[in-house]
Amino acid sequence: MDWFSYINGELMAERLSVSAIAEQFDTPLYLYSKAGLQAGLEAYQQPLKHYPHLICYAVKANSNLAVLNVLAKLGAGFDIVSVGELERVLAAGGDPARVVFSGVGKQMHEIKRGLEVGIRCFNVESETELERIQVCAEQMGKKAPISLRVNPDVDAQTHPYISTGLKENKFGIDIIEAEAVYKKALTMANIHIIGVGCHIGSQLTTREPFIDALDRLLALTDNLKALGITLEHVDIGGGLGVRYHTETPPSPESYLSAVIEKLKGRDLTLIIEPGRSIAAPAGLLLTRVELIKKNDHKAFAVVDAGMNDQLRPSMYGAWHDITAVSLNGSESAPVVYDVVGPICETGDFLGKERSLQIKEGDLLALRCVGAYGFVMSSNYNTRNRAAEVMVDGEQVYEVRRRETIAEQLAPESLLPTS
Repeated sequence: MDWFSYINGELMAERLSVSAIAEQFDTPLYLYSKAGLQAGLEAYQQPLKHYPHLICYAVKANSNLAVLNVLAKLGAGFDIVSVGELERVLAAGGDPARVVFSGVGKQMHEIKRGLEVGIRCFNVESETELERIQVCAEQMGKKAPISLRVNPDVDAQTHPYISTGLKENKFGIDIIEAEAVYKKALTMANIHIIGVGCHIGSQLTTREPFIDALDRLLALTDNLKALGITLEHVDIGGGLGVRYHTETPPSPESYLSAVIEKLKGRDLTLIIEPGRSIAAPAGLLLTRVELIKKNDHKAFAVVDAGMNDQLRPSMYGAWHDITAVSLNGSESAPVVYDVVGPICETGDFLGKERSLQIKEGDLLALRCVGAYGFVMSSNYNTRNRAAEVMVDGEQVYEVRRRETIAEQLAPESLLPTS
């Protein structure tokens, strides 16, 4: 992550001082590197440059318009799970013909909007959804391009909350039932079958589950071809992990080389849906130490960011490296702290048992938070959501201004007086 490195003991974002950025925009603050986003996408583009493909960035990972715009300009497609994400992609200059629409609960108005703008396909996750898409497409006089998202019953060996490819998970159509659903789709006048896909989980750190799932998809593809159903693409989803702590995930190149080997001799476009592995390393969360609190058992660094800003530690027990923004001027010995926020919940922590040389007023940086950071933030305890900025070389741009209390209160109203 050389876009965030120390020079003379001061953390830099590309060529700008992180301390100076925090002074300009205050904290808590999400800070993204444009170079980091570019590097994340290019890590997928390079291994696939000689194979037909579409890289659909998973918008749920980080949906800031500036982030989407950077990726769209570099040729990315997008994986969406709501009409709101579709509108974000369109507002950011994304091409709807490079959009795949996933998600288990697509509503009729969302399907209609997808058909209106001409998305590449719907990733169908149930037989009921297939019927719903047929009805909507018939009403609009259109043909709806679809790909079945099958559930291959593959153990992704990840946190149970982000495992999506087992039979007990809510996602996808059981692979055993998929052929019957494809046959039914073939009888529907307004359905155009173009692909098959799966997504088995997030933060995967080995490539074996991906390859296992792909083998099952390709076996299904062969069976469908024997039935007269020839597919245009295979979508292997996303989920490649990143290094937060001690993980050693494979590189996109290592992972994709194995995928391409499996696809040799097949006339199939490859679609992939990475999110975390593109965006996570490109982001920091900056927070300031409000006070140091100690008792006989613990030392706490109470900071101005909380679980409403960064939910992953509280929700998943997730680890993010926490470092001082400045390594200069601290003469105290390291102390082991729980880094906690101001939210009235015991689960409000950003990191536990971290050895830090800090004092009140110091800036801290949470690393690898470009994905599933701001997008999961909330107004819990009536706290304003953070600002977001993006660094591009020697320039920094505010890409979301800090929320205000007035904006939080604006949609609400009192009961009329009786």
